[in-house]
Amino acid sequence: MNKERLLERFLKYVRIDSPTKEERDFALVLMEELTALGLEVTMDDAGEKTGSNSGNLIAKLPGDKGRRSILFSAHMDTVSPGRGIKPVIKDGTIWSDGTTILGGDDKAGIAAVMEALTIIKEEELPHGDIEVIFTIFEEGGLFGAKNLDYSNLKSKLGFVLDSGGDPGDIIVQGPAQNKIDVTFIGREAHAGVAPEQGISAVMMAAEAISNMKLLRIDEETTANIGAILGGGPTNIVTKEVKFFAEARSLSDEKLKVQSDHMVACCVEAAKKFGGEVLTSVENAYGAFSIPADHEAVKMVEEACKELSIKTRTTTSGGGSDTNILNQNGIHAVNLGIGERKPHTLEEHLHIKDLEDTARIVLELMKKA
Repeated sequence: MNKERLLERFLKYVRIDSPTKEERDFALVLMEELTALGLEVTMDDAGEKTGSNSGNLIAKLPGDKGRRSILFSAHMDTVSPGRGIKPVIKDGTIWSDGTTILGGDDKAGIAAVMEALTIIKEEELPHGDIEVIFTIFEEGGLFGAKNLDYSNLKSKLGFVLDSGGDPGDIIVQGPAQNKIDVTFIGREAHAGVAPEQGISAVMMAAEAISNMKLLRIDEETTANIGAILGGGPTNIVTKEVKFFAEARSLSDEKLKVQSDHMVACCVEAAKKFGGEVLTSVENAYGAFSIPADHEAVKMVEEACKELSIKTRTTTSGGGSDTNILNQNGIHAVNLGIGERKPHTLEEHLHIKDLEDTARIVLELMKKA
């Protein structure tokens, strides 16, 4: 492992702006590096379908016949604020300067894959076919993975590098998510002269939300209200209010029960105040569940054993491209890469975790 090169690679990557739907500059850098390593690289048309200025990158490195083909995946986009990232190293840990996120989610995963590929080529190590997917628009809906042409992929085993757990953590279960959009429609009236002639959309929304079970529902299920929009001058009874919510669960049945409950609260609130409500429930992605004795899990456990890295199988409350890969016939697990406090200004990454992640990826490539 070339530790200095790996670190410099990561620092270079996070300095390249790649906010969601603006991944092209980063994608072009990766295309050049992958091509220089001898991989066959293409950019698909997912950008045209999603409104991004880049497509997904698909790279392939042919290997020895008779060996297994495996896939590695990570996403190129970062959340906001993610422009002008200035990485700072303190006591073996990489931070931003405090004005932006760091971008370890998910450039740590990409750096690990790229370093492992570099070593495979430099040392001419034997391997099977290796397929690499660097996706766009993961944040906010997994849209890059949803718009990938899976008929162009050979691998049936996949490893996603995109979890905040420790290197050695193997995420074998992830939840399904429903997006729930709600619009309450009331009736305007002068709030000081004739408030009784109005129907307050604010009151309907408040009633509905106050009656909902939210946040942690049980060990498998969560729900949250993300944003509330509407209202105007205080002297007018508000006619329209919208809110946007989500429900997640490892159980499809529990997801339906929670979503139905939230919709029912809205219907009852509208009925109570004599207004109207429009609701929309859309499945953002399905759940995935990989058995603890699955071959993908065993491969990671064996790789980590060789490296004296402890492993554990666990579940996640968040969605990732892992959900979409599994829906499309690729048995994939998500691997811990040491993302700490992602999506915040306190995001950081221990250099040792970056190194261990790259070591695990390299060992998987060799073992396939």
